[in-house]
Amino acid sequence: MSSGFFLSPLRRSLWRLTFIACLPMALPAQANPFETTLDNGMKVVVREDRRAPSAVHMLWYRSGSMDEPMGVSGVAHVLEHMMFKGTRKVGPGEFNARIAALGGRDNAFTSRDYTAYFQQIPPAHLGTMMALEADRMKNLVLTNDAFSSEIEVVKEERRLRTDDRPRALVFEQLMATVFQAHPYRHPVIGWMTDLEAMTAEDARIWYRNWYAPNNAVLVVVGDVDHRAVFKLARQHYGTIKSAKLPMRRISNEPKQIGPRSVIVRAPAELAYLAMAWRVPSLQNPQTDRDAYALQMLGEILDGYDGARLNRRLVREQRIAVSAGASYSAISRGPGLFFLEGSPAPGQSIEALETALRAELQRIRDEGVSEAELNRVKNQALASRIYSRDSLMGQAMEIGQLESRGLSWRDEARLLAGLRAVTAEEVRSVARRYFDDTSLTVARLDPQPLPAVGTPTAPQQP
Repeated sequence: MSSGFFLSPLRRSLWRLTFIACLPMALPAQANPFETTLDNGMKVVVREDRRAPSAVHMLWYRSGSMDEPMGVSGVAHVLEHMMFKGTRKVGPGEFNARIAALGGRDNAFTSRDYTAYFQQIPPAHLGTMMALEADRMKNLVLTNDAFSSEIEVVKEERRLRTDDRPRALVFEQLMATVFQAHPYRHPVIGWMTDLEAMTAEDARIWYRNWYAPNNAVLVVVGDVDHRAVFKLARQHYGTIKSAKLPMRRISNEPKQIGPRSVIVRAPAELAYLAMAWRVPSLQNPQTDRDAYALQMLGEILDGYDGARLNRRLVREQRIAVSAGASYSAISRGPGLFFLEGSPAPGQSIEALETALRAELQRIRDEGVSEAELNRVKNQALASRIYSRDSLMGQAMEIGQLESRGLSWRDEARLLAGLRAVTAEEVRSVARRYFDDTSLTVARLDPQPLPAVGTPTAPQQP
């Protein structure tokens, strides 16, 4: 069964280090990827890694929720679910069963920028895997009955992942308030009103528009020979005709002219605060210096257990039970820098906001030391080494870069940009990007928890 994949940038995890994880700093020697482009426009990237008898096959489509028209938010994720419902050759649910029978595992995920499908299999079965994935690229059978059943699954997924999770509701409302025109304002899983109105034909249109080889990148990492992989790709994917892709009508976000705020009322034990500033994303790895400095600023605030926010606000001052910062430099759309947290018992959400702002002000006033900056760079190195131990991690790195408008070839430039960040650059971005004009604040006003078994609906002013 397919599952959607939408991780809030406010979650503190390895995924929060996506940009840093793309930077190979002084790593053990490892082969660079090999690349080719099929005649139909499909890019194929292969990294040979023979440390384990396994291979990861990932197919990335360069279309995500940001490409959805108004009124059908969530259709990219719905179509991801429908891709497991069978083709003219493979029956419903049979795709997963065949992968399991080969000794593999598979799943899929949807984001604002892309949709991806992955399998980890023994290398000997790579041709079989490509045949199955290529089949559903062009031969999906999308029936009304299958859609009617699966859309209920997606709606329940939304209830479990968003409607019943106060912090997820806060993040959803934060994004809808930060952006007025850009489609990042819509949740990846879709608004419930759009899901309720969606039809099977909406999913068919999405499939016909975007599921084409010239909108896809195939990434293979593992115990393989790139020449053999290229041959298999030409055999199975190369026969699929390219398609004329729709014009991407992505609205540019107007300049923000003042602070914005939103309050979410939902049953919860603790209040919660999320703050977002509009900042640049990384578009040109050679020239976009501020993106590297903003990434380092985020890591100084919340890049490791002893970073500033956790140390000062949680351990020393005890203003918060949790406090975090995050910034994802690489995206197809506008960039945001986040601060977030929950106040400790007896502390107000206003006190927490003041404390979070004070940590930014401290960096504006005092800067950061070279020792502290070097420490977070070393943390980046540790994360990168960890990701390289995984075939899946390597495939994720390549796929994310390729599907977000960059290239795996940019890794060296990203490394150089990060290494070149100075303490003064970190201080400079702290001074220039965090005024109230570009700030949006979302607050959770916790309501009494319902009795067990009593359903409730969140209230939003």
